[in-house]
Amino acid sequence: MTLQENIYSQRILRLASDIPRCERLTAPQASATAHSKLCGSTISVDLSMDGDVVTDYGQEVKACLLGQSSASIMGREIIGSTASELRAIAEVMRKMLKEDGPVPTGKWEDLAALQPVKDYRARQPSTLLVFDAVEDAISQIEAKRETNPTPAPAS
Repeated sequence: MTLQENIYSQRILRLASDIPRCERLTAPQASATAHSKLCGSTISVDLSMDGDVVTDYGQEVKACLLGQSSASIMGREIIGSTASELRAIAEVMRKMLKEDGPVPTGKWEDLAALQPVKDYRARQPSTLLVFDAVEDAISQIEAKRETNPTPAPAS
């Protein structure tokens, strides 16, 4: 099976052709960009959270087909996800691609379409860009909260 046949499936093509939430947010709590030096792909994300839950998300995707596919699934599933869930799915993706770990399940199961990328190490960074950017944005929001904690209500 060739590279084209293996990682550029119809399923991945469909995901990449329909990327939701491709508008940047006007007032995000955090923004982050991840870039792959190898292929030049870049994904920028804007994130807003209420406590631990994502309430708004925007992204600008200038990436290859694999980066677009990951961003498509992220854009579709991120609202309502928690920081810990997003970190966990990022770790599942890294293990799936780099250590032949299990495929994502539940609402993230479409990410399993990217499993063949594990055999093409040079393609892994672009596939993981959106996860890197989202984790960076979450960390920024958490750091701001630690620096400026919300005062307790007066009793």
